[in-house]
Amino acid sequence: MSGVRNLVVAQSGGPTPVINSSLRGIIEAAADLQPIGTVYGARHGIEGVLKEELLDLSAQSAEEVALLRFTPAAGSIGTCRYKLKAGQDEDFERVIEVFKTHQVGYFLYIGGNDSMDTANKVAKLAHKRGLDLVAVGVPKTIDNDIGDSQFKLIDHTPGYGSVARYWLHAVQNANEENKGSCPADPVLVMQAMGRKIGFIPAAARLADPQREMPLQIYLAESPCSMEQLSDQVNDQLRSSGRCLVVISEGFDVGNLGEVKDSFGHTSFGSSKLTVGQSVVNYLNQLGLAAKGAARGNVPGTDQRHSMAYASPVDLDEAYAVGQTAAGLAADGQSGYMATILRNAGPSYSVRYDKVPLEAVANSERTFPADWIVEDGCDVTDRFVRYAKPLVGNDMIGLPMIGGRQRLTKFEPIYAEQKLPRYTPQADRK
Repeated sequence: MSGVRNLVVAQSGGPTPVINSSLRGIIEAAADLQPIGTVYGARHGIEGVLKEELLDLSAQSAEEVALLRFTPAAGSIGTCRYKLKAGQDEDFERVIEVFKTHQVGYFLYIGGNDSMDTANKVAKLAHKRGLDLVAVGVPKTIDNDIGDSQFKLIDHTPGYGSVARYWLHAVQNANEENKGSCPADPVLVMQAMGRKIGFIPAAARLADPQREMPLQIYLAESPCSMEQLSDQVNDQLRSSGRCLVVISEGFDVGNLGEVKDSFGHTSFGSSKLTVGQSVVNYLNQLGLAAKGAARGNVPGTDQRHSMAYASPVDLDEAYAVGQTAAGLAADGQSGYMATILRNAGPSYSVRYDKVPLEAVANSERTFPADWIVEDGCDVTDRFVRYAKPLVGNDMIGLPMIGGRQRLTKFEPIYAEQKLPRYTPQADRK
């Protein structure tokens, strides 16, 4: 690629507490990379590209960019759940047209497996249409499901360490609640995010690595029925007098009246019934082996936007992944995702590298079966050793003004819209 070309960064899927640290890493690194001109943020992901809504990130103040470290979720440039699918030829052509019009030579997509696939498809089509475009993926997901189960493509994804820390503290505090109120409420059921993979509920074990709490953990993959769950909870009540249950939103309890998003994933927060409430109802209907009732706690999107619980390790790594992605783009290394790989040795350390987008898009991580105990109600110490370094040791300090968090506020400085208005194909009636 010759000459200075502009860069577009976009975000897709559910946000994380550290997604903006990756964005900050991209913006700040790109400012010092000679081939890259203006950095634009596509407003609400690929939809912002289709609608030619490109926020000028290079024009924002250094102070606001720096505050991205302490700003959770995706409010700064927005995210989306719009997927470029086979057959949406007009959408793909529109993306190329927008990039050509705004001299875009670099496209960085922050997201999960579907986003990596989209970035790869856009890059290939761009080359067919004569646009020299470098596409690089930037991993993010609280689910930690990008990559492979051998952890060779990526050790962990930015976002997971912070949601793991959230659950560490949530279970510690819930244990105090349960310990104090168990004569009336001996069972507390807490539902964690995780449609198909159990890394999030598994993080509850970090609150009690010495296994002193009456804690049971059920993943989406747990080899356990509702009947067995009830038996195990009642056994715990007989031995301890109380029980804490952390359960994945993807645990099979039967029909929930599921609602699907545009990616085809179940939106558990929008469905008619929750797994957590289903388990509470089931336990109370059967009866407990102790006086009192089961209660439920179903956290929602606060799991992925509670900045106070963000892991400092996660924040630093997310930033470095963004820097790495910008460097790959500037070097013309299209078709790769920036990745985190764990170094061997007794002390935790990582290195940043690249893996082919195609390898990531066509892979799906599963929770290692040997990290789940035989009866399905807990995880092993191997998981604890894997996850413990990711949550960090200290709480982060948040910038405050008048008792409120000081968050990034970008000025609405947009690239001039030069093309006719466009409605994305999937939004047409």
